[in-house]
Amino acid sequence: MLFGSSGIRQLFDQHLLSLAPIVGAAVAKNAKHVVLGTDSRTSRNVLAHAVISGLISGGADVVYGGICPTPTVAFGAGFADAGVMITASHNPEPYNGIKLFRSDGSSYTLAQQKEIEEEVDCPVWSSWDEQGSFTDADLITPHKEAILTSVCIPEDITIVVDCGNGAGGQITPKLFEESGTAVIPVNCDPSGKFARPSEPLEKNLLHIPKLMKKINADCAVVNDGDADRMMAFDNLGRYIDGDHLLMLFAKYLDAKQVVTTVDASMAIEEIAEVRRTPVGDSFVSEELISWGTFGGEPSGSWIFPKHSLCPDGPYAAALFAEISGEWNVAEELDAMPRYTILRDALETKNAKEILSGLGADKPTDGIRISDENGWCLIRASGTEPKIRCTAEGRTKDDAKRMLESGMNKIRDSMHQIRE
Repeated sequence: MLFGSSGIRQLFDQHLLSLAPIVGAAVAKNAKHVVLGTDSRTSRNVLAHAVISGLISGGADVVYGGICPTPTVAFGAGFADAGVMITASHNPEPYNGIKLFRSDGSSYTLAQQKEIEEEVDCPVWSSWDEQGSFTDADLITPHKEAILTSVCIPEDITIVVDCGNGAGGQITPKLFEESGTAVIPVNCDPSGKFARPSEPLEKNLLHIPKLMKKINADCAVVNDGDADRMMAFDNLGRYIDGDHLLMLFAKYLDAKQVVTTVDASMAIEEIAEVRRTPVGDSFVSEELISWGTFGGEPSGSWIFPKHSLCPDGPYAAALFAEISGEWNVAEELDAMPRYTILRDALETKNAKEILSGLGADKPTDGIRISDENGWCLIRASGTEPKIRCTAEGRTKDDAKRMLESGMNKIRDSMHQIRE
């Protein structure tokens, strides 16, 4: 299987580099006008031009935006047939990959991904007189202006912005600078070598509360490597977990129909009608095409359908700043329902076999086990050689019980494979 839960993502090596032009040619079969950008990784140029060579060889005209966030490319796809992003998102620097977007900003559907995989097996190239073209363009300015037009960023707050040396540094801090907001940029140079782990987890962001206290900041926003994710800190300097950030956005937007993933807290169901999808923002965006007014997943992917069907970290950062200017975010969060969520994982190269042994039709979708007091989700990671287990309970003991039950099922299945 070529595609994971969020595009193609692998360690950067000769295999990925050899695959790139074939994927480009496959995309070009049905998309003759393509926008393309990269995150800040040091392998970006060679991989991008490998994909571009395939696109051009397939007869597509390519507009290249250089380093820019994934949502910028997805936004630009609205003026083309497709968007291609060279990124490994929040993975460490040795990884890279390819994400594909439709003209509405949503990821390629499962059916389209299957078509690409079939084309990769039998690549078709255009003749010498049917080659496409290549031009450079500014993809960032139109995206930035669209955000500033639809979000009211307050001038009377101080905000910390940490882009983790990824592509978000090209746009997120500038949204606040151009709005007259006092912004403190951290790790906003797109060096491609991350000063902190790219995934915006609390454990990777311990410097933020200290900085907020030192400068008396009102809030903080954080992007991952390609800025499709955004996490935040409230006015008390507390990290906001993804479930409560999901609920905060839903409440502020008065979203009555919310699409989220099977690993999101059951608390969201107390403030909105909810539809759940497998883990992965592409599944959320695909569901939002036909239902829902807002969507996201606790990992930090937030999708605003009126703006784009791609998770948009810079847009989410701007909207969070708007909320922080109008509400006491800490008080809003403290009033929301809160249940215990626990997570664990096991590294293994046999994730597919283990999940199949547990009865999962698709390893990355996994299986969900629930009772009246909680649930657990067991699934293979779509990006790493791991099996993840997420559990939630109405009490801490309920959550522990569900997590222990899930991890035991994984271990039992592992033992059966070894036998």
